[in-house]
Amino acid sequence: MDHQRVIRDATVRLPMASSAQEACRWMVTTLSRHTPATISVLLQVHDRLRCVAATGAWQVFATVPPGTGIVSRVYATGTPAVVPDVAADPDYLPVRPDVTAELCVPVPDPSGRAIGVLDLQWSEPVDLEPWRETAQRLAALLGARIVALGGTPAESRSEKLLRHAAALSSAPTEWDLMGAASCAAREVSTLSTAVLLIAGPEGALLGPSPLAPNELETRIRAELTRAGPAALGRIVDRAHRYGAGYTLGEAGQPPTEDYRPLTRAGVRTLVAVPVGPADAGGVLLVADERLLRPDPTTVSLMELLAGQAWTSLDRLRTLARLREQASSDPLTGLGHTGPFGQRIAAATPGRTALLAIDVDGFKTVNDTYGHQAGDQVLVGLARALEGALRHGDELYRIGGDEFVAVIEVSRPEEAVRIAERLTEAARRIGRTISVGVALPRPGESPDRTLRRADQALYAVKRQGRDGVHLSAA
Repeated sequence: MDHQRVIRDATVRLPMASSAQEACRWMVTTLSRHTPATISVLLQVHDRLRCVAATGAWQVFATVPPGTGIVSRVYATGTPAVVPDVAADPDYLPVRPDVTAELCVPVPDPSGRAIGVLDLQWSEPVDLEPWRETAQRLAALLGARIVALGGTPAESRSEKLLRHAAALSSAPTEWDLMGAASCAAREVSTLSTAVLLIAGPEGALLGPSPLAPNELETRIRAELTRAGPAALGRIVDRAHRYGAGYTLGEAGQPPTEDYRPLTRAGVRTLVAVPVGPADAGGVLLVADERLLRPDPTTVSLMELLAGQAWTSLDRLRTLARLREQASSDPLTGLGHTGPFGQRIAAATPGRTALLAIDVDGFKTVNDTYGHQAGDQVLVGLARALEGALRHGDELYRIGGDEFVAVIEVSRPEEAVRIAERLTEAARRIGRTISVGVALPRPGESPDRTLRRADQALYAVKRQGRDGVHLSAA
């Protein structure tokens, strides 16, 4: 192999490249004329290595996250990797099944800082050492040409949107999601401000500003607040009725009346995109004080972003509903066995009282008047008992007509008094209950404490119901 010829060919071709991408493609093409290796050039774009040019493989990795593969290792350390047996290197990323050896070198800028990597992989015997020296010289030539052409290629707007879509999908809360959506809208559109307004559970439009708002965003929010819900509703309705709209960047064109609050805030460029369904969604307003001309592609990207934001928001709300259903009784809205078990597991011996509660004669109600009437009794009783408890006390429904209150007290007599308040509350709505009281003993399991409360409850039943009994300490 005439390695000097390889270097001469690259030296001749690279100066003719008019972009960083073209320089990388020409480097790969030049190398492919001299070796059957699988060749790729990956450059750092935002937070990962992106494949800019490649040949010799059925499929390549479009991007490689930090810390992944030999290529990331070389980029991070700035040290070439000569791997005669890829099977022995745990960082190897399989590109084709017959590869046996890999050579990866950093692509440096003139100061020596790595801006990417040049990677070669062989599936036949090869002397790697001469290729290491050649690859390093070629990588230095490529790095110098890339810098001369303005540096590594900027992240495209579609790539930015893809990156932000992943952040939206993984947002843990609505607050995080709306902040991520606003940040994405600003970065992808290149406009200065984004305000996302979404209808909340009660119908009010929610639009928190998780990040420190800029001056224009502050003015927009102030003007929308001053204009009132009706004016804001007209902006949302316009977006959902007619679809996304945008300004043309032409001076002297008056806005429609719906947008007056925004122009009073200083908005001169605006993209307005509907978010979600008309009855439950909202609007994404992307704006700037400068007189600019958004292109249709920008609007399309904002529509894609709005769709992804709504999908992610709907997922978060669905998960919240499922969690609530899983942790609460659908009839009474009280917590049930799952959260109750967690609560009593944290009981403090001698201070946390468990009040086991049973509705007297409940079976007769069901048998005589039907289960619908029984459900009404349970709901009414749940509200009455909640009203008789103190702030911080907790009430759970753990079975058909079985409730448990968990309260913090300073002495057993206090727990008894609260239990008596519950019996009085039940009487006021025409029902009676039996209550058994137990306080955890040191070293006692929560289940054992609950069994003692149940035993105290049945003691009340044996004595005629409608009363309170305290389990022995």
